[in-house]
Amino acid sequence: MNSVFDEITVALHRGDRVELRGFGVFLTKRRPARTGRNPRDGAQIQVSAKAIPAFKSGKEMHERLNAIGDAAPDEEGSKAVSLS
Repeated sequence: MNSVFDEITVALHRGDRVELRGFGVFLTKRRPARTGRNPRDGAQIQVSAKAIPAFKSGKEMHERLNAIGDAAPDEEGSKAVSLS
């Protein structure tokens, strides 16, 4: 799994879009530079431009997550899944 995440990270760093069929798409969104405010004293500060990673679930995953009649989640509201 670490190798997969490493490859996705490298691709996003290059500006590529990574699509995993049936799962979703990883992409980067650009945020332009802007003038912000320091919340403590209200002073203006310059915030640099940055790339933000984003994920959009695929249609199949979305449908499976929202399927009616699936097993109910446990008391905490989620099912445990082990990937190791």
